[in-house]
Parts: sequence; structure tokens; C-alpha cells
Amino acid sequence: MSGSGTEVASRFASKRSSFLVASGIFLSRVAGLVRDRVFAHYFGNSDAADAFKAAFRIPNALQNLFGEGVLSASFIPVYAALLARDEEEEARRTAGAVAALLALSTSILVLFGVLTTPYLIDAIAPGFSGEKRELTIRIVRILFPGAGLFVFSAWCLGILNSHRRFFLSYTAPVIWNAAMIATLWGFGARYAQFPLAIVLSWGSVVGAALMVAIQLPVVLGLLKGLHLSFAFHLENVRTVVRNFFPVFISRGVVQISAYVDALLASLLPTGAVAALAYAQTLYTLPVSLFGMSVSAAELPAMSGAVGAESEVAEVLRVRLNAGLRQIAFFVIPSVAAFLVLGDVIVAAIYQSGRFTHSDANYVWGILAGSTVGLLASTLGRLYSSTYYALKDTRTPLNFAIIRVVLTTVLGYLSAIPLPHLLGINSRWGVAGLTISAGISSWIEFTLLRRTLNRRIGATGLSRAYLAKGWGAALVAAGIGRALLFLVGHHNPILVAIVVLGPYGVAYFAGAAALGLPEVRAILGVFSRMRARS
Repeated sequence: MSGSGTEVASRFASKRSSFLVASGIFLSRVAGLVRDRVFAHYFGNSDAADAFKAAFRIPNALQNLFGEGVLSASFIPVYAALLARDEEEEARRTAGAVAALLALSTSILVLFGVLTTPYLIDAIAPGFSGEKRELTIRIVRILFPGAGLFVFSAWCLGILNSHRRFFLSYTAPVIWNAAMIATLWGFGARYAQFPLAIVLSWGSVVGAALMVAIQLPVVLGLLKGLHLSFAFHLENVRTVVRNFFPVFISRGVVQISAYVDALLASLLPTGAVAALAYAQTLYTLPVSLFGMSVSAAELPAMSGAVGAESEVAEVLRVRLNAGLRQIAFFVIPSVAAFLVLGDVIVAAIYQSGRFTHSDANYVWGILAGSTVGLLASTLGRLYSSTYYALKDTRTPLNFAIIRVVLTTVLGYLSAIPLPHLLGINSRWGVAGLTISAGISSWIEFTLLRRTLNRRIGATGLSRAYLAKGWGAALVAAGIGRALLFLVGHHNPILVAIVVLGPYGVAYFAGAAALGLPEVRAILGVFSRMRARS
């Protein structure tokens, strides 16, 4: 095959991998949105909702510290490189050693977390007291073992992704969401909110176990068994551990930011913690669908680049720029939709039972604040993956620390003093948290891009591309808002179909008319996949 043919095949494989990741994430996120809708139906913005959402942040921090992001940065580049060199036996030994180290470390942290839960609650939600605080403690103690299962699921994901088995690893969370939905539907009408929150916590742990169970047989087949060992002396294991700690610290720094957000939200009126969580579920949807899908698909490919330094730089540059365009093509309309049509989106997903139209507008305000940094944080994921492919985990850490310091300072000023100075209701301080995080994300993104450009050459999106993308998105959003004016606010789901469907069609048509190449690329991926099926 010619060099040109090889490049075309490589790009198709990359787009197909991104599509599979995005499809898996889409299914899991849809299941998550259904779960959140059912949760909102039974809990609304109540004390029990605040307690569950705050409690879930604590074991979730363990998952984030040891989970997918850290393993993607430290384990996949090493494991994928071994597979690329056909060193399968060494790859299996490395995978087994990493699994054993993860099992030991997470077990210790889970035990420590269960024993010290009351102190963790005092640190992360000092505004909680009485029964609300006691409920949060009970939920955290139940959820911690589930967090350990999520970490092991992330190890499975690392194996599957390295073998290009993207779909299973990213659809696995569907079963976890399904377990929680079934728990709410089965017990929601029988229990009051506080005991229902306890039952839901157990449903989450059962779902996490099922999520691991459906991945493990395929993983064991790829590894030809599970070869657990504490073989720290292996050079590849040491490389994983060396790369692990900077990313671990980076994730820890990010968790500090999440901790500050939760702490500040707990000091605001009832409903702020839950509303922030609802908004973040929507905000992270395009980050996961488009940022994570492209980054996850590109990391093994970038890590396998071989040749002279200039040749590797060229490969990374081409793949990075193509990935940035893929991400921006979808994230720009997501920003426009959240900003202009966010009330339609929030109402369609959450407005039911105890979650009212007023609650939907409140969450929309928080979501609109999140749009400030949505594009930057999503593009930043791919830049970080490029650093990880270069086995540089320290540079993203340094910039993450800068972002978190800025987020903390700006978040406090925006959430507490600013609403008072402006004479607005203090509950809107939580929107200030999301705006300040967005500003900090742009600063981090700028640093990531500028530093990487010095190493591999110029990368980034052209102004012409951005102008076309924003033009198509804003015109489409205007059309959507006009349709909303005509149909009014009636059945939220029906309104969403009438408004959001034409919005998506208008954006795609506008992008095609303006000549954005991603339109042809998307149609090409579907036609090639159909031809090969």
C-alpha cells in the first residue's frame, strides 16, 4: 500500500475508533441522563439530593485519582507500545503487575475512607448539619467499595482500549446506570427520600460490580488469564509508576478544585449542591462524547508513533490538528445550545415530579456559566493526551496546578462576595463557580498549546474554521429560539423535539454550506462502515 493509502487507512481507523468511543460514551451518558431524570423526579433539589450528590463526590474522587484518566496517561502508552513491538508476554506481565498494585492501593484507601468518613464530610461539606450530615456519612461509607470497583473497571478499559476494543469499555457504565434506575423505580414509591438515598447507594455498588463483570471475561481472554504479581522490578512497570504519580498528583489537584466547588456550594442555600451536580452532568456530556472519544482513540495511535524526532513530531501534529477539528465541530454547537437553549435541554431531561420549571431555569443559569470554558477544557484533553503520548506527564501537571489555584481564588470571589456586592440572590453564587472555572480552563489551555507548539511545531484551530463553526452554531441557535417562541413552554420533551431537532439540522446544513470538512468526513465514515458491514 502506498504512503498515501496508508495515511487514508490510518485516518479512517482513527475516525472509526473515535466513532466507537463516542457511541459507547453516548449510550452510557444517555443512560446517565435517564438515571438523573429519575433521580430528579424522586429527589428534586431537596436536602436528600444535596446529601447524595455531595456524598458521591468523595468516593468519586478515589475513582478519578486512580481511574481512567490516570491509567490512560500512565499505563496505556507503555502497554500499547509493547503490543506495537509484538512483546505480548511482557505486556501481560506488565498488566498483571499494574492490576495487583492498583488492587492493593485502592483497598487500603477504601478502608481508610470508610473509617475516616465523618472527617471527610466536615472537610468537603461544612455547611451540612444534623440529619443531612448523618445521611451523607452513611451514603459515603456505602459508596466507597463501589469506587474501588470503578478503579478496576478503569484497568479493564486500559486493556481493552490498547487492543482497540473501544465499544465495550465505554458502554459498560450503562449497566451501572441501569442498576441505579432499577433501584429508584423499584423502591422510589415505597420509601421517603432519606431511606431511599441509602437504598440507591447500595444499588450503585451492585451496578459497579456488574460493570466489572461484563468486561472481565473479554479482558482475561486478551491477556490469556490474569497474571497478578508485585513485579515492581520490571522496567515497564517502573515506567508506569513513574508516569503514574505526576498524573495522580494532577488528578489530586483537580479533585481539590472539585472539593472547593462542593465546599462553597454547601455554604449556599439548599439546592445549590444538587443543582451544580445536575448542570455538571450536562456540561460533561460533550466533554466525554467528543473530547474523551477523540483523546481515547488518539492516545494509543500517538503512543505507537515511531521514527526520528522530527517524524514523530509530524505524526503528532497531523493527528492533533485533525482531532482538534473533530472536537470543535461538535463542541461549538454544544456551547451554543447550552447557552441559548439550555432551558429547553434542562427541562426535557430533569423537569418531572419534584423538579419544577423554576428548578430548570436555575440549573440553566449554572449551565450557561459552564459554557465559558467548555471548548477550552475539551480541546485541552487532546493536548494533554499528546503530552502523555510523549511520556511527559509533568507539564500537564504544572498547568493543572495553575488552573486550580485560579479556580479556587476566582471561585470564592464569584460565589460568596460578588453576589452580595451585586445585590443578587446568594443562590446564584454557584453560577459564579462555573464561570470562574471556565476562565481558568482557557488559561490552562493556552499554556498547554503554547508549550507543545514549541516542541512539535504549530498546532491549533484556524480563525477561519472557528468563525465558520460559531457562525453556523449561532444562526442555528437563533432558529431554535424562534421556534421556542412559537411553540411556547408546554410538554418539555415535546418542546425539546420540536426545537432541538431543527437546531441540529440547521447547524449541520450551515456547516456544510460553509465548507467545514468534518461534514464530509462524518458522511464518509458512515458510508465506509456501511460498505464494510
